[in-house]
Amino acid sequence: MRPEILNSLFRPVSSLKGVGPKLARAFERLLDPPDGQEPLVVDLLFHLPSGVIDRRLQPGVARAPHGAIVTLTLRIDRHEAPRPGSRTPYKVFGQDETGEVALVFFAGRADWLAKLAPVGSTRIVSGRAEWFNGRPQIAHPDYVLPPEESERLPLVEPVYPLTEGIGLRTIGRAVASALESLPELPEWLDGPLLARRGWPAFREALARLNRADTPEELALDAPSRARLAYDELLASQLALALVRARLRRPSGRARVPTGARTALLDRALPFRLTASQVAAIAEVGADLAAPVRMLRLLQGDVGSGKTMVALYAMAMAAEAGGQSALMAPTELLARQHLAAIGPLAEAAGLKAAILTGRERGRERAAVLEGLADGTIDILVGTHALFQGEVAFKALALAVVDEQHRFGVHQRLALTDKGAHVDILVMTATPIPRTLVLSAFGDMDVSKLTEKPAGRRPIDTRSLPIERLDDVVERLRAAIAGGQKAYWICPLVEESETSDLAAAESRHATLAEALGPRVGLVHGRMKAADKDAAMAAFRDGRTAVLVATTVVEVGVDVPDATIIVIEHAERFGLAQLHQLRGRVGRSDRPSVCLLLYRGPLGETAHARLDVMRRTNDGFLIAEEDLRLRGEGELLGTRQSGTPGFRIADLSVHAQLVEIARDDARLVLATDPDLAGPRGTALRLLLHLFRRDAAVRLLRSG
Repeated sequence: MRPEILNSLFRPVSSLKGVGPKLARAFERLLDPPDGQEPLVVDLLFHLPSGVIDRRLQPGVARAPHGAIVTLTLRIDRHEAPRPGSRTPYKVFGQDETGEVALVFFAGRADWLAKLAPVGSTRIVSGRAEWFNGRPQIAHPDYVLPPEESERLPLVEPVYPLTEGIGLRTIGRAVASALESLPELPEWLDGPLLARRGWPAFREALARLNRADTPEELALDAPSRARLAYDELLASQLALALVRARLRRPSGRARVPTGARTALLDRALPFRLTASQVAAIAEVGADLAAPVRMLRLLQGDVGSGKTMVALYAMAMAAEAGGQSALMAPTELLARQHLAAIGPLAEAAGLKAAILTGRERGRERAAVLEGLADGTIDILVGTHALFQGEVAFKALALAVVDEQHRFGVHQRLALTDKGAHVDILVMTATPIPRTLVLSAFGDMDVSKLTEKPAGRRPIDTRSLPIERLDDVVERLRAAIAGGQKAYWICPLVEESETSDLAAAESRHATLAEALGPRVGLVHGRMKAADKDAAMAAFRDGRTAVLVATTVVEVGVDVPDATIIVIEHAERFGLAQLHQLRGRVGRSDRPSVCLLLYRGPLGETAHARLDVMRRTNDGFLIAEEDLRLRGEGELLGTRQSGTPGFRIADLSVHAQLVEIARDDARLVLATDPDLAGPRGTALRLLLHLFRRDAAVRLLRSG
């Protein structure tokens, strides 16, 4: 149950004065509430201004600076209506003691303008001054008021992000009404922190931001904005800490590895593990042996050997008498995982099987039977593993590949398949520490920082699209010499709204130039056709694979040494790095060619420059966070990764660690949030829609 004190904030925006059904629909587009819910007053209050309009400049007509917002007191001299059929605007001329200005109205109605600014009257006019041919004008002034209504002119006006159907005055009135209904809430922040930072109370912070006089008051690091950013980060960290506390209650299920299976793996491996792989395996072993549930994030750059760490983890789970599930985001990757770990698992005496949407009939029944009777040690699959009919005899470990493709709910659903299931999640997207804490604050973290022995850095170059013919000739020579190449295109087919090269048309042009050894794979193909195209490329029946970003993660063709990324300027840094990781997977020199269409914007130029300078995925991730912000870095916002409305991790990074420590301290001293501060923190969780975390509390 939501506390009654919050009822005024959790009513629909449509309940505010002046917001009818039509405006409510526009507010829904603007505020984008979660899960298709109608927008609430609290959503409006967190839709903060992005700037201010200052109308205090009153220079007189002759001294009005070009492009500045000015306020003028004018005597209206004359109206100049356009001739019938003419496209010229309607003009109203006014003057003060310094000169004359034209008020310009496109498609202006004469009767309305005659009432707005009657000839001979005095009017206060505010808008943006522009000078053309030595004459000043104001196009569509924001305000035209008689002097007796001057109090209606806001001298300083906040500017909000808008959408079609909502103007500044409309949102300003709605926010003012919302602020009036904001109750006095108890303080949930730690007193010494509040004093040290000089932050205002929650209610005062919202009021100050929505009534700001200067752009400085709205800066991301200004006290009011920082206070609300910290509130949002604390709500997020507290929710993660509550999930962690629930998952990690002592279970009495210490799974102590014996070392028998991992010793067999050591002997079967055709290479030596890196030092960071050995360290990660030791951390996982210690987690399994502890009487609390493991919740570990394994992050490593492309090709750093995460799958091997997962295999050792699953072998240790089997040593302790348990089964493991390894979940991949796509069927293609699930089958690749099985191909990679199957022979090694067999050498260690482990039985591995796969379960995707493709397994049917007897084959599926045999897998389900093997899971139920415990003869299958490792199950590899996709989201099909969530289905109710899939029952394990003793699921001990869930390994989730590419964590950001799976929401928290799916993570919990998988653990429901067994009692006190340990969780290891892997990502090949290197994540900055700040983002690890904000998105995965409930997890311990292991990092793989080395590449397997013998791997070389990838030579990365950028070329304008005009040199496409040179690239094709370079490919012709490379495949004649026995090399393989990827060619990445962002779209599947031609679109009227985009000039991006489409995979199907690029496949046709390359096949014409290079012959029949050009394959094609994209997201709209059937799974079996995708697998066949990948197999043909892997086996050498095709030498060039034209693909969309379906090959972004996990696909492993060690003898592919060239990747061409077309329209590289349209990709984010993390995605470019992921794609580049498809090559450089052997001891042969590899090349990544970034084809771009100029002129490049500042951000696109910076991205390509970073790609040329470094192969370090963690450095690239930090740059991507700086260039793009956290919202896009891990993929879609609705995937379980928090997309913050107020906090900006490129500015508020240091607050994340403070919030995490604060949340852990709170739960250590008041695990049920029953004390005075705990009760206030429950309000905070509701305000930032972390209601699910409140339901995890034992006391409700």
